[in-house]
Amino acid sequence: MKVLVPVKRVVDFNVKVRVKADNSGVDLANVKMALNPFCEIAVEEAVRLKEKGTATEVVVITVGSSAAQEQLRTALALGADRAILVESADELNSLAVAKLLKALVDKEQPQLVILGKQAIDSDNNQTGQMLGALTGFAQGTFASKVELAGDKVNVTREIDGGLQTVALNLPAIVTTDLRLNEPRYASLPNIMKAKKKPLDVVTPDALGVSTASTVKTLKVEAPAARQAGIKVKSVAELVEKLKNEAKVI
Repeated sequence: MKVLVPVKRVVDFNVKVRVKADNSGVDLANVKMALNPFCEIAVEEAVRLKEKGTATEVVVITVGSSAAQEQLRTALALGADRAILVESADELNSLAVAKLLKALVDKEQPQLVILGKQAIDSDNNQTGQMLGALTGFAQGTFASKVELAGDKVNVTREIDGGLQTVALNLPAIVTTDLRLNEPRYASLPNIMKAKKKPLDVVTPDALGVSTASTVKTLKVEAPAARQAGIKVKSVAELVEKLKNEAKVI
């Protein structure tokens, strides 16, 4: 069984994000980039399926500039077999990425596609669902447990009321939540081996996909600074301020 794992290059979650002076976007100059945390979980789950003997090949994919090869090599060091980079310098929206992934799904014919539920930069939570709509595959989102059983995959997903388990016919798409697993660290020998694993580079044009966007970013702003709190001398003063200033009671 072939497993396809789309991943994304994002600003490292430990880095404090800065907005450009002209408010056109996020300042990425000299910023540490990393594999999206939810994508790491997806790679880990695919590798575990391979270690169990359920999956035979794990293929990682990303869409972005040539610099994204670094994150693909990271995924290869974690246990993936080969990688594909769809090279594009454009800032693509979720639908454009889903269309590119659809083209690669048609080409690779995987039985299972596992991807993170969202990226920590755009935070859209759209690509997995859009890919499901484009391919017509069954989908299980926000997965906290994935079990393969014959020609089906049972996905336990987190919902507002608790947990829901759905049985999906393969081929299927699964998006990962935080509690699915804890990703491993890449060992030095595996990092060295990853340098020799296959990494193919294709373009949107070669896949026959138009990535023209219908969405335009007008302005990016940093969150408003939080105001300092105050101390009160008595419960009566607290109640008075909650009532007259904060107006919450």
